[in-house]
Formats: sequence, C-alpha cells, structure tokens
Amino acid sequence: MWSDLAPIGRSASSGGYFRQPFTQPERELADWFREQAAARGLSLESDATGNLVAWWDPDEGVVREQTAPGLADQGPLNHGLSRRAGGVLTGSHLDSVLDGGAYDGPLGVVSALAAVDELRSRGVVPTRPVGVSVFVEEEGSRFGLACLGSRLASGAISWEQARGLRDRDGVAFEEVVEGGGPGLLRDVACFVELHVEQGRDLVDRGTAVGVASEIWPHGRYRFDLAGEANHAGSTRMEDRADPMLTYAMTALAANKQARLAGQRATFGRLEVTPNGTNAVPSRVLAWLDARCSSEDALSELVDTITRQATERAERDGTTVSVTAESVSGAVAFDPDLAARIAADHEEGDWPIIPTAAGHDAGILSTMGIPTAMLFVRNPTGVSHSPAETASIPDCLAGVHALAETLERLAT
Repeated sequence: MWSDLAPIGRSASSGGYFRQPFTQPERELADWFREQAAARGLSLESDATGNLVAWWDPDEGVVREQTAPGLADQGPLNHGLSRRAGGVLTGSHLDSVLDGGAYDGPLGVVSALAAVDELRSRGVVPTRPVGVSVFVEEEGSRFGLACLGSRLASGAISWEQARGLRDRDGVAFEEVVEGGGPGLLRDVACFVELHVEQGRDLVDRGTAVGVASEIWPHGRYRFDLAGEANHAGSTRMEDRADPMLTYAMTALAANKQARLAGQRATFGRLEVTPNGTNAVPSRVLAWLDARCSSEDALSELVDTITRQATERAERDGTTVSVTAESVSGAVAFDPDLAARIAADHEEGDWPIIPTAAGHDAGILSTMGIPTAMLFVRNPTGVSHSPAETASIPDCLAGVHALAETLERLAT
C-alpha cells in the first residue's frame, strides 16, 4: 500500500508532496481508498463534504456505498448508521501541507487498513463494527481552516460557517463540495488515530510507539500591515511608511517572546503588495501560527506580539490589525482510554506524551467522542517537510499497536 501512494502528488524537484484538498492528487488518493475498501469487502459511507468511512462489520456481508445527506435531509441515513452503534473508528487524512512529508496523515490510513488485515489474519472477530476513516482538508492548506472535514462531520462547525471559505485563488468551498454537516459520526463510540510523531519525544525515549495525553491550544492569526507604496530609489528612508519593516520587527518579536516563554510562534506565510523588487510595499499580510502549553499562555503570547507590532507600526507610520482566523483550545484526551491503551504490553507500558500538533482526533474529542492517539517514532523529528520519515520496523510496530488497540476496544 505504501508503494502505491509514494508517487502520488510528489514533487520531482523537492521530493515533497502537494496533495491539497479536492485537487487531482488528493482525489486520486480518495479513489485509492475506495478501491482498498472494496477489496476488503468493507462498507463505504461518505458525506457531502467528501469524508469517507469504510466499515468492517462482521454481521454485514453486503458491500455498498452510502452517501450521508446534507443539512436539509438527514433521515435516509438513520437506518444505515444505526447499524454502526458502538462502532470503533480509526483512520486519519490523506491531504498534505504544501511541500509536505509522506507520513503525516497517510500513515494513519494505511496502518488502519493493515491493522484490519492483521486482525482478520489472526481470526479476530470484533463484536463492534470497526471503521477506517479519511477526513478531508485536515491541514487547512487550501481553505485555511485546519480539520475542516472533521469539524463538519462532528458538528463543530456548520455548513453556513464553512461554505464561504476561499482558497488563495478565490475559489469558495461551496464551489468544490455539495454541502456538509453532521451525520457520518453519529453512532461512533470512540476514535483512535495513529499518526507519525511530529517531534522528538519518542526518539529521546528510545521507543517506537506512544500514546497522546493532550494537544496544546493553538491558533492562526492574520496580521494586516498597511503603509504607503513608493519608489525604492527616489524615496528617502526617513520619508517611508514601509509595512515590511513593521512585519520584520513583528516576526523577530514573535520569535523572541516564544523562546522566552517556552512556547511556539511561527510566521510561515506572507503576501506582499505590490510585490515588486523596486517598490516600497503598500501592504503586507502575514500569518502567525501560535501554539502554547495552556490557553492563558496562548492569549498572553499573541497579545504581547500584537502589542509590540502596534508600537512598531506607530514608529514606522504604518497600521496593523490582527484577525484570529481559527483558534483551537486545549484538548485533553480521555485519560482512562489512554491508560487502557498504553498499559500491559509485552514490551512494557507505552509512554503517554503531549503534542503541540493539531489533529482530527482533537476535534472529535472536543465534540464529546472518547478519543485516543497513537504515535509512531519519527527519527528526524522533522514534519511538514520532505524530510519527515519513519522506519519500516517502527511503522510495522505501529500497525501491531493499532491492531492490538482495536482488538481491545472492539471485542
């Protein structure tokens, strides 16, 4: 399965992946998942947003695809979903960040299918249905809101709130999907997501598999810095109102404040107008990604960065406004579920560790579904980059860990 996915959406120059939602590579991956589900005799359900769940239900021998209704009509799906009552759901996502790594998302989907194969090969018959999910637009790389698919599927966001989101080319979300709303997850009893670790905790511990305890609160904030366009050669330095200077100081301030507080702050996206080599900019749009160990720390960090940006703007003759495009609070995964998953293995208890990366699991947990995460060691600790990796032995250890977890929860 891994070799099937390897070439899809991969850049020949960087080796990274461009699998943005509802583009040809990501749709090809969705078709691949449908084929994998059909080959295993799994019943495939989808919703109008494009989220997919393939169910292994030993009591059901019919292979079919159901489409969940939109907000206007949720009746027809009730019968199909009632058969999933108490279902154990796993899976992840198949989209990527721009120039991303191979493992972030797809590892969880491939491992889930492989775990079903392993359980079947050992003759395990679950007493609860087991589902493998694929959520769309987890990264927020196209429409700007992370975990958009799982937010819609769980009811964390409404279709009316999501439909107007636009990508960088101005295409609205409602132009690429039919609709969206809760329903697909109505009868899910618990969710377990396997993911490559996006950090070095497991490397430092010398273990291949870990269990998540929590997700740090995090947010995305757009800084709109405005000044005056002018000639780069004829305009004296003291006569300029240059928003690029305000941005530069703001980026440095974010780095310093995050380091002092032991938190995370990153300016990773920038749009400059008019974006000319020989022109002083009139406008700079910059996006801040901030993640902290507590919601109070997040609020304090962003407030400090905003205050310093505003003070600098006054000196530069520019203006600054800040818009919170998305903010996710802290997620504490079900501690009893995490302890149950982590305990009593041949190699000893698996470590329970926090993460500062956002996941669909965090959305489902926030919406009241008992949720857990498994991490597979990433020897480089690098993620959202072509350098993201995991060894085959560690990936197989992850498959075994997920199979064992599903067996505990579904039998």
